[in-house]
Amino acid sequence: MPQMSLFDKSIPEPLAARLRPASLDEYVGQEHLVGSGKVLRRLIENDQISSMIFWGPPGVGKTTLAQIIAQRTQAQFITFSAVTSGIKEIKEVMQEADRMKSYGQKTIVFVDEIHRFNKAQQDAFLPFVERGTIILIGATTENPSFEVNSALLSRCKVFVLKGLTKDDIINLLNQALESPRGFGGQKIDIADDLVGMIAAFSNGDARMALSTLEMAVLNGDMDEGGGITVTKQTIEQITGKKALLYDKNGEEHYNLISALHKSMRNSDPDAAVYWLARMLEAGEDPIYIARRVTRFAAEDVGLADPYAMTLAISAYQACHFIGVPECNVHLTEAVIYMALAPKSNAMETAYNTAREDALNDLAEPVPLVIRNAPTKLMDELGYGHGYKYAHDYEDKLTDLQCLPDNLLGREYYNPGHQGEEVKFRERLDQIKKWKEEHSGL
Repeated sequence: MPQMSLFDKSIPEPLAARLRPASLDEYVGQEHLVGSGKVLRRLIENDQISSMIFWGPPGVGKTTLAQIIAQRTQAQFITFSAVTSGIKEIKEVMQEADRMKSYGQKTIVFVDEIHRFNKAQQDAFLPFVERGTIILIGATTENPSFEVNSALLSRCKVFVLKGLTKDDIINLLNQALESPRGFGGQKIDIADDLVGMIAAFSNGDARMALSTLEMAVLNGDMDEGGGITVTKQTIEQITGKKALLYDKNGEEHYNLISALHKSMRNSDPDAAVYWLARMLEAGEDPIYIARRVTRFAAEDVGLADPYAMTLAISAYQACHFIGVPECNVHLTEAVIYMALAPKSNAMETAYNTAREDALNDLAEPVPLVIRNAPTKLMDELGYGHGYKYAHDYEDKLTDLQCLPDNLLGREYYNPGHQGEEVKFRERLDQIKKWKEEHSGL
């Protein structure tokens, strides 16, 4: 038995541990899973839990949800660390679970960071999951399709947990300020916008949010009556960030993304990197920025540089896998590339023009010649008659009519004069010239 210090009882639990929910009603977030009438809530309330894997970012409540399940089902709850537990420890616990099962006692084995277990360790759970000796609940921040053995994964239901929203985090922080388990017994003066700052800084991680609040309160200014005031300067010192303007109604959020987009469009890499830094340092979600850069790659670069889309998607994936702050370099690479890339909005213009025609002619029939004829009746009605298979022709081109009659001759895509799109323009001109020469042949 480990020796205890005389001072152990004087050391309080961290705020995040004190506020850990004991029931689904106290649980914050994941409404799509544990909201009223949702599938996971029904399974828990009806005591029909089977082995499952929780996949989601850090601090969204994976461990807490597993503990709530264990309390609700009156099961023995055992936690494994993927870092420190070996096969020997796994087998010892499985034998104990076998013994408890003979007494009618359920055992829930929670494996945090299950993706860190090697194949042999994961395989050690498999026979016990199959026999129902244990209910395995794994938690991972990585895609289980790639990180969990297929045999084990096939016996587990995967639930995707989402990052907590800013409103979720604000709700949680206000609970911490009011709850007797938190700071409810103290007089804490902290402005709503500062609570919002902490929520934005936490980036959807409840544990980080609560730890930041706790440090802010402990470092707040205490008055003679014992009240504590948390100031903006205190938050900035704790987070290591200057509180950049990101107002609550969201206007500055849209102002900054607009500034980034227009700087890239204007081929100004310096301005683009500055606005990127403004957003990231103010706590903007890098995934949101990466999505906007991906949009820009198609909307403003387009076929002038087709590689821009590949780079943008790669940056998005890097943000997803690595997160802040490391992914700032990937976003910087993507933003600078977009700013320097040749520009073309021909694709967006093509779609918007075609969209107008599509909306105005929703009932326009598909020409018979390019319809399939999977049934005898359709064949008799002329579906596909006269179709010309381009690969059967030397130039891989035909004079086949693919647009409806009333749109015949309509042109949507007009390639620009920059980058790779010059080649697309040349190719399109060749195709048009060929079709003019072979029309009606």
